Amino acid sequence: MLIVGELINTSRKAINEAVEKRDKAYIQKIAKEQAESGANYIDVNCGTMVYNEVEIMEWLVNAIQEVVEAPLCIDSPDPKALEAGLSLCRFGQPMINSITDEKERVAAVLPLAQKYKAKLVALCMDDTGMPETTEDRMRVVESLYGKLKESGIPDQDIYFDPLVKPISTVNTAGEEVLGTIKAIKAHYPDVHFMCGLSNVSFGLPNRKVLNRLFVVQTMTLGMDGYILNPTDKGMMGTIAAAQALLGQDAYCMNYLTAHRNGLYEGS
Repeated sequence: MLIVGELINTSRKAINEAVEKRDKAYIQKIAKEQAESGANYIDVNCGTMVYNEVEIMEWLVNAIQEVVEAPLCIDSPDPKALEAGLSLCRFGQPMINSITDEKERVAAVLPLAQKYKAKLVALCMDDTGMPETTEDRMRVVESLYGKLKESGIPDQDIYFDPLVKPISTVNTAGEEVLGTIKAIKAHYPDVHFMCGLSNVSFGLPNRKVLNRLFVVQTMTLGMDGYILNPTDKGMMGTIAAAQALLGQDAYCMNYLTAHRNGLYEGS
């Protein structure tokens, strides 16, 4: 299981304000809280800073690495910002979020993955736009997987994102993701998965209930990576419990640790 902490993102008001003020202490506090709560990677996203994203990316990466030694997931639509962040990563194997099967994106991002030997979040999307069905997603997966393998990216560094959509707007969105995970696992058993789980509940009340149920459903079919808020004790406790029930937690050690850390208090 690979957890990517999602909180350092300038689309969030508090992070945006901290970046504008160059409030390093606040950014470092959020980074440390995520690492201490179980994040394996820290996502760094300043994509809303369109006029000085490269500069901000460099500042964020340096600030985070002063206090946290977790590897970073560099997250940007701009290849220049991606390279700025990747070039500064000092701890572990970096991750790129993300590549798609869009011609321009492949041309821009694949060389960076090769240069920095980075893990890749691979979105099930191409030049035709957002896929509508599991079959549409699998056509993208087949094409993108072929390009990645030809370029020497090993299966263990590929994290397919099945594109989670809100069930509030597409009532089959959850089913489509589950079908895609199952199909990818059957055809490409050695790759990994990654998704922004909370998209599924967008626009609905009681979002935490939906998110926690969906994490169990997706884990059951093989999902092994999530971009989420690791300081959400309920979610992290749900993941630990699901791992124990799926036989992914020898002697329930992670579950017992979660219990001792109070992840189930009040549940």
